[in-house]
Amino acid sequence: AQSKGTVVLAYSGGLDTSCILVWLKEQGYDVIAYLANIGQKEDFEAARKKALALGAKKVYIEDVSREFVEEFIWPAVQANALYEERYLLGTALARPCIARKLVEIARSEGAQYVAHGATGKGNDQVRFELTCYALCPKIKVVAPWRLPEFYQRFPGRRELMDYAKKHGIPVPVTPQTPWSMDENLMHISYEAGILENPKNQAPPGLYTKTRDPAKSPDTPDVLEIKFERG
Repeated sequence: AQSKGTVVLAYSGGLDTSCILVWLKEQGYDVIAYLANIGQKEDFEAARKKALALGAKKVYIEDVSREFVEEFIWPAVQANALYEERYLLGTALARPCIARKLVEIARSEGAQYVAHGATGKGNDQVRFELTCYALCPKIKVVAPWRLPEFYQRFPGRRELMDYAKKHGIPVPVTPQTPWSMDENLMHISYEAGILENPKNQAPPGLYTKTRDPAKSPDTPDVLEIKFERG
């Protein structure tokens, strides 16, 4: 089949974007995978090898953690930017930072398209796409979760996992841990699977940046901070 052109995929190495990478190839795109390092704990070399094994034409792994801190986190902290006075906006701040580099790569590669794995009913798609359109109005966005041929084929995570198994895609999500995580320098958040029901408590082993409150000591730690100048 004739190639539809080159698409730069914002790739995390998780279930969704791994399946999307293979699916985009099925649709006739040449896929360049782009993985942003924003401070998450990840084996980036393993992610590179995986993307190439899945058929990526090229893989970019870009460390944007410094600009994430200096140009996104610091201004947010200075502005006391909190969602509903408690949520630190770690994901919301990271997306424009990731998307900015996505556009840079698309331009340098002469790609007409960029793609992402954001759900078709969430706000991440807006963060990615408005950033891309603001920086490159002519760019075309491929958003699989808004395309009927994709979401009708994959109505749930079970179908994605079956697709991954069929195509030999190794993924960290299993039926025993059916949730996704978004981690960066600022925070970690979780979604999907059993976590969608507010009745369910966070399962054991979910905590990575903090200790499970159920296993924490009762005695508090006291932290004192003093300022020598300022």
